[in-house]
Amino acid sequence: MDVTLLGTGAPQGLPRPGCPCAACATAVGDETRAATALLVDGALLIDLTPGPAFAAARAGQSLAGVRQVLLSHPHDGPVLEVPAGLPQPGRVADGRELALLDGHRVRAVAVDIPGTGYEISGAEGERLLYLPPGAAPSGLDGNGRPAGGGEPGTGGGPYDLVLLDVLGRPEALARLRASGAVDAATDVLAVHLDHEVPPGPELHRRLASVGARAVADGSTLRVGEFHAVPDLPRRTLVLGGARSGKSVEAERRLLAFPDVVYVATGGTRDGDEDWAQRVSLHRERRPSSWRTVETCDLVPLLAAAGSGADPGARWPAEASPLLIDCLALWLTHVMDEVGAWDDETWEAGGRRALQERTDALVAAVRATQRRVVAVSNEVGSGVVPATPAGRRFRDELGRLNAAFGAECEQVLLVVAGQAVALRG
Repeated sequence: MDVTLLGTGAPQGLPRPGCPCAACATAVGDETRAATALLVDGALLIDLTPGPAFAAARAGQSLAGVRQVLLSHPHDGPVLEVPAGLPQPGRVADGRELALLDGHRVRAVAVDIPGTGYEISGAEGERLLYLPPGAAPSGLDGNGRPAGGGEPGTGGGPYDLVLLDVLGRPEALARLRASGAVDAATDVLAVHLDHEVPPGPELHRRLASVGARAVADGSTLRVGEFHAVPDLPRRTLVLGGARSGKSVEAERRLLAFPDVVYVATGGTRDGDEDWAQRVSLHRERRPSSWRTVETCDLVPLLAAAGSGADPGARWPAEASPLLIDCLALWLTHVMDEVGAWDDETWEAGGRRALQERTDALVAAVRATQRRVVAVSNEVGSGVVPATPAGRRFRDELGRLNAAFGAECEQVLLVVAGQAVALRG
């Protein structure tokens, strides 16, 4: 089963007409995108892009063989053009299934916004799932398929190809992963791409960080054919200064994964309104499905195979990711415990005790089977602290970051909200 992407953009396209933003200004060449539309084996057209006949011709395709045109969402972009000779576009009711003469089976999938997703099966059993812009499946059945009925035995298990709004609804990908509808071999393609993320390297970097990719308009894909799925690092360290965007970057990297455990090392501070506000903002950003654990006892969490994942979930419990925010607060806590702030205690055994604790943490990171994203402050480029205790903290945090980063497949530095890869 071949799928040609006549467009890969949001309904208004990219760049948006008349939009002066930086993302639209730099959307040129292969990064320009018409509204998303799929041509399946030259016979089935899903959604319409402005000028579909020209879009098909640019991709080396023809619409002459199209026998069915299906729409997935209420159209809010340019006026739809239905070329002469094409069947009148329609929608399929949720749960209904079409058997086309050329051997394709199309099943309508319920989504959580106005619109319809489509599960398409080819004659040789290959399967793809297409979701409309801004949509997530409204439920999942016992076979790990998006709910909506259909005949029993018509599919199940992971899809070969999934096309969805990865950047707009990353939790939709998390749900599909949790159900087993998407696994490590599924080709996850981002469509409905809008101007919220700059095109080019930044777009592809963000997609790769959640195991997805994007292709140019006009690309043809063979469903079920091997594609190089982005290699997701098991361990990532995200560094940055104050208000650099490091926590947002770390959180973004796990939005498309289920069963995330957010490890808050800062705890609570009675009477500190500024700290309470910071904690509140972090909580509001996090998906409601994430669990929060407030602790500085990181070694047992890293050593655990899982942490409370649903036993019935198809996404294995041992894969439950950890987001640790942050190592600087963990170090502060440990330095409190070993008496590192007092010079005499520090020389009498505090230094050795701190080294033992950091060595244990680094060893646990090296051995962990869980996906880990950790956040830490980069303080070595700032003003030299005025006190011996401040300089001690700066030095020890630099050593901790270096040792922790050495065990990570990927290390990022975030500056002014922009992530720069230092490793991986």
